[in-house]
Amino acid sequence: MKKFLTSILVVFVLVLGVAGIVYYKNIKGALPAIRKPAGDIAKIINTTDMPLVLPSGFSISIYAEGLIAPRVLFYLPDGNLAVSVPKEGKVLALLDEDKDGFAEKHLPVIEGLNRPNGLAERCMGDTCKLYIAESDQVAEYDYDRASMRAINKKKLFTLPGGGNHFTRDIEFLPYPDDAKMLVSVGSSCNVCIEKDDRRAKVLEYDFATGKLAEFAKGLRNSVFMAIHPVTGEVWATEMGRDLLGDDTPPDEINIIKKDANYGWPVCYGKNIHDTDFDRNTYIRNPCMDPFETPSYIDLQAHSAPLGLAFFPEEGWPEEYWHDMLVAYHGSWNRTIPTGYKIVRFKLDESGVYQGEEDFITGFMSEGKVYGRPVDILIQPGGTIFISDDKAGVIYKIDRP
Repeated sequence: MKKFLTSILVVFVLVLGVAGIVYYKNIKGALPAIRKPAGDIAKIINTTDMPLVLPSGFSISIYAEGLIAPRVLFYLPDGNLAVSVPKEGKVLALLDEDKDGFAEKHLPVIEGLNRPNGLAERCMGDTCKLYIAESDQVAEYDYDRASMRAINKKKLFTLPGGGNHFTRDIEFLPYPDDAKMLVSVGSSCNVCIEKDDRRAKVLEYDFATGKLAEFAKGLRNSVFMAIHPVTGEVWATEMGRDLLGDDTPPDEINIIKKDANYGWPVCYGKNIHDTDFDRNTYIRNPCMDPFETPSYIDLQAHSAPLGLAFFPEEGWPEEYWHDMLVAYHGSWNRTIPTGYKIVRFKLDESGVYQGEEDFITGFMSEGKVYGRPVDILIQPGGTIFISDDKAGVIYKIDRP
């Protein structure tokens, strides 16, 4: 009996030790992501305690507040700003009726959805359709301008729901392929061989044929996509896998090419072989061009890049033309937390990377977290909107 109890104690200590190692390496930095904000950013944004730091010449205010984890920003066919709210199964219209720069009304465009995230619009002549990506499907709607409601739901195709990554983004390709819509579907796991062939990919839906097919693969979780304003190429943020330490693997910015393989789960970053997962031997290097496509830009691991947007030429200084902003949602599994900021990527008109710099910092300040940026909408004329799913607000950034 004594030996049995001793064995149980040894096993318990070993399990506790392994759990402690896993915690220290991978979850120690989770508190900033999961605990409540350190303060109400809507109340302190215009005070001396305001933590957010912007470039000279920019100002920031709250456009909407009191939201429950807002995600994707989008302009409705009537010109009103809208946001998806996956946690509540809604898409909300944000109305600033008195034109004072603050949306005092939040009206439901549609409710009762399964974690809606991606939003898009397609117009043919005077007729515009609204598209909403839920976790398990993408549907088309008519938009009733009088009631400001999405009506006449028509499911276009089914997607695999649930799993570790359940948000879906949608983006229409530019002309002449504007009758094709891309949808990103993240992996079901941290790292694995997927059983569902639609996972860890960007899919393409062709409105002419009604068929859904693979566009690109090997993408663990390309949560957001954007079209480059000059080249028409599809850019996407990509979250690397967990459990390889603080600085491996990098998160990524990718230019998504049709039929390309971006390597997950076998490769990451600049075609680095993930030998922790894949211990097989190959006749060839398992991560190499032209078979696997390396990342375009590597980012700090666990930054959790989400929304990305390009600066237009209209109403912006030439130094910003075609540059890109990316929202770093922030780490939950790094010993020293990282991210929690907006980063500016300097690009030439063809998208060639020329450097990067912080654009907005202070979402995490002196160990306190006030918010986590999600999506970015850059408008002609010097205005930017940013959603924050931790603070529950939409920021409005202006450059007079």
